[in-house]
Amino acid sequence: MTGAVDIRLLSYNVRSLRDDKAALARVVRACAPDVLCVQEAPRFAGWRARAARLARATGLMYVTGGATACGPMILAAPRALVVATADSTLPFTPGLHRRGVASAVLRFANGARLAVASCHMSLSAAERLRHAPLVRERLERLGAPDGVLAGDLNEGPEGHAFRLLTERLVDARVAAPEGGEPTSPSAAPARRIDAVLCTPGITVLGCGVPDALPRADLVAATDHLPVLARLRLRAP
Repeated sequence: MTGAVDIRLLSYNVRSLRDDKAALARVVRACAPDVLCVQEAPRFAGWRARAARLARATGLMYVTGGATACGPMILAAPRALVVATADSTLPFTPGLHRRGVASAVLRFANGARLAVASCHMSLSAAERLRHAPLVRERLERLGAPDGVLAGDLNEGPEGHAFRLLTERLVDARVAAPEGGEPTSPSAAPARRIDAVLCTPGITVLGCGVPDALPRADLVAATDHLPVLARLRLRAP
């Protein structure tokens, strides 16, 4: 197969679906993602049923993650063929939440295979720094030609873990700014702590908080704003 293919990848911390789920679904549908990297997805009792309801509400399909990744999850549109999944947990620090990574390899119409990893980094700066190389390794281990790491990094681009990740990955927002920049908190965004990072072979067409989404829905849906990346994948 020949020719590049353009996809839309959305990263979104949904705060365990504790807020207005209808508003959340409207936001996701308005963004029309091919891939949705979720943080703080359902992960306790009944999590599979709740994940299925989220997928139905957003017009997507469940791919992987949730309890198996300690919160991160991946959903995708029907045009993305699931080739492989590989959820994992990260080394645990007593007194802190256990962290993990939801990861998958997806194939698109031009035959391009894309590794995708969704993560939610620690509130502890020291643990973020310990986990950052492991998270990047999880993405690389999938073995696809190109990859995207998306998630709530709990620190901005000036942070040590963020900088470590971007030693080998491209910050999509920096590569092609589009829309808004700060992502947290949704009611009065002040910091860009949610990000989409790509391997260098991916062309970033635009990345940021989408414009023209209803503010009422954004505030009601969760405490983070979504980050949408428009990406061009090269043909294999």
